[in-house]
Amino acid sequence: MRDLPPLRGPAKDLPTSSRTRGMHMGRRTAPEPGHVVVVGGGVSGLAAAHRLVGVGARVTLLEASGRLGGKLLAGEIAGVPVDLGADALPARRPEAVDLVRAVGLGERLEPAATNSAAVWSRDALHLVPGGHVRGVPGDTAALRGLLSPEGIARVEQDRVLLHPAVEDDVAIGAYVAERYGREAVDRLLEPLLGGVYAGDAYRISMRAAAPALFAAAREHRSLLDAVASLRRTSSGTTPAEPALMGLPGGVGRLPGAVADAVRARGGEILLDSAALELTRAEDGWLLRTTDRFLAADGVVLAAPAWSAAGLLGAETPAAAAELSRIEYSSPAIVTLAFRRADLPVLPGGSGFLVPSAEGLTIKGATLLTHKWRWLRETATGLFVLRASIGRHGDENALYMDDADLVGAARRDLGEVLGLTAAPVATKVSRWHDGLPQYLVGHTARIERVREAVAKLPGIRLCGAAYDGVGIAACVASGRRAADELLGHA
Repeated sequence: MRDLPPLRGPAKDLPTSSRTRGMHMGRRTAPEPGHVVVVGGGVSGLAAAHRLVGVGARVTLLEASGRLGGKLLAGEIAGVPVDLGADALPARRPEAVDLVRAVGLGERLEPAATNSAAVWSRDALHLVPGGHVRGVPGDTAALRGLLSPEGIARVEQDRVLLHPAVEDDVAIGAYVAERYGREAVDRLLEPLLGGVYAGDAYRISMRAAAPALFAAAREHRSLLDAVASLRRTSSGTTPAEPALMGLPGGVGRLPGAVADAVRARGGEILLDSAALELTRAEDGWLLRTTDRFLAADGVVLAAPAWSAAGLLGAETPAAAAELSRIEYSSPAIVTLAFRRADLPVLPGGSGFLVPSAEGLTIKGATLLTHKWRWLRETATGLFVLRASIGRHGDENALYMDDADLVGAARRDLGEVLGLTAAPVATKVSRWHDGLPQYLVGHTARIERVREAVAKLPGIRLCGAAYDGVGIAACVASGRRAADELLGHA
């Protein structure tokens, strides 16, 4: 262990029993919240802090880097505001949209101008077929063009072969390949589901990444029937309902708005302040940070899994060991701005996905100017798009210089879109260990982690490593951690 820096402040700054009696420390006692330290300033940590200050807790949020938001990053290109990280909020799951409204941005919400997307396969773009669940098709008619006739015939055999229903967690790619053949996985499931995690569909957990499908597959011997049953269940959704929402200027504006709301209610947010050590005090917790000690009645760990593992190692080695085994991918995003007059006729829709079987460097591209009306109106004369690079197990994007990444993206965009014009501006964003991988056994691992951490009074976990990597899932995770800590769950 490194030597501790000198304690800043008198001993009275340590936790006192009069303060900690107000905090839920593993039982429902508490009329009064105490001091809660939130470790991590991504959207999960911000959502937890927002929930906590809303019920009167004294909150200190620690962020190791110099900015808030995690994978939400507002930036600009060619003088135009743009998201350099995640760019959309799911509209049909309420948590993220609710947070937007709670911090005063609700009137700015704007639906995506288009939700259609394509898959690049065998030198052509094919619309993503309808009738699928998480990239697992349920309607063979919709696969014409994307799959070969032989590939479609193989999918149709599913109802004849009637494999045993799934019992234990399995890799979704391997499971679907066994029932539909590899072509359905490589040309549809892998780019759709693998793209969400920048991962390998043949390793991603079905139970963790597609829990509804996992449950349905336990009830049906035919995977086509399992998908059809889920489609019937969701048929009540209004087709006109937008699937995605954004904000003018980008959803990267959300972290700043949440931080402002936290500060307005007395919360303290410390940037460039890493949590280095977490130890149990007589009546609470003590955190050693980059430059101080903080006494806390409760702690929300909203940091990546490996960071949470380091902080928990002394108090719960079992949970720390489980967390340290969670793998991450490290994707990069190349954003490019072109003069519209220089472009060929581009396909409609929000963009396209690229199966790894195609051998291109990029794994997909988003046509941001098509996708967002506000961007089209703001970026007069310009067209902005971005390409995603990097999959789990392929760290090359981390070590390529910006010029090489831009060159690789331009070559692939030229092949798919016929785009040969020189961009007027480019920007590269790297996400080192950016996306946790939900590999087989992930759900059981997280259950073991939570069971171990629940034995520690006043500690909760949240973030992308646990219950979903999307923005709404992360917001829900942060709120859940806050509620459990306060005894409201």
